[in-house]
Amino acid sequence: MIQKQRVGWIGTGRMGAPMAERLARAGVDLAVWNRTRAKAEPLRSTGAAVADTVADLRDRDVVFTMVGTAADLSQVLGELLGDGRPGVVVDCSTISMEQSAAAREMCASQGVAFLAAPVSGNGKVVRAGKLSLVVSGPRDVYDGVAGLLGHLGRSVTYAGEGETARLVKIAHNLLLGVVTQTLAEITVLAEKGGVPRHAFLDFLNNSVMGSAFTRYKSPAFVNVDYTPTFTPVLLRKDFDLGLAAARALDVPMPVTAATAQLIQAAVSSGRVGEDFAILLDLQAAASGLDLEPEDVAVDDGLGS
Repeated sequence: MIQKQRVGWIGTGRMGAPMAERLARAGVDLAVWNRTRAKAEPLRSTGAAVADTVADLRDRDVVFTMVGTAADLSQVLGELLGDGRPGVVVDCSTISMEQSAAAREMCASQGVAFLAAPVSGNGKVVRAGKLSLVVSGPRDVYDGVAGLLGHLGRSVTYAGEGETARLVKIAHNLLLGVVTQTLAEITVLAEKGGVPRHAFLDFLNNSVMGSAFTRYKSPAFVNVDYTPTFTPVLLRKDFDLGLAAARALDVPMPVTAATAQLIQAAVSSGRVGEDFAILLDLQAAASGLDLEPEDVAVDDGLGS
């Protein structure tokens, strides 16, 4: 039974903490570890234990990892893969296919199964129960942890063997950037023509062209709120990965390449601690438009 699986979680940052909380609140036997222990301590209130070291999670059946970089993943795996190692590692970080393959090999050398399980969403999406996951690796291993994965969000897609889930996530984030840039351009066009942003976006979101994402991003656009959910630096990293994959597979991506330059401009502006929705600001500036918050309540589609 899934309830009897003992689960570990490494990485309780902006994404990891609410994801781990969902497991704990589902009644999963969970122990968590984070480099900055203070970020893990609040999970005690949800029923999770807090481990002193990564090695303390070796006796767990399944260990999830949600860390910032491939170097971070390599480091924690080095500490985790010792005597009494877990049976399965499920990595939810966003890393390249090559880095994922290296982590898989590292686990395999110690007899540990590995699943790549990157996600679509952010902390607010996780808390709303609307996270999406894509997973790749051995099918039987996936089947064994599918119940746990189901606690994390509303959908889990199995994408096949190896590192295919990484390519799916990278492709997803390329679209994320392209759509946001396009949304910025058309929103600025409408506003410069005399249409309030909230009116334009309300129409768009209720048309066939609207989406969960355009609705979710609308409050930031309407009220010029760039509280970070995903920064331009992180998006640039994913575009670098995506364009590298496109070169390796001989796939021309002219729209994506042009968007990459605009994301680089956002990074070069120095506003690296804000949300990537600052693409709207850059588009407005290039169009001779000064944006002001409209102070209008906008439904983000997350039930908040």
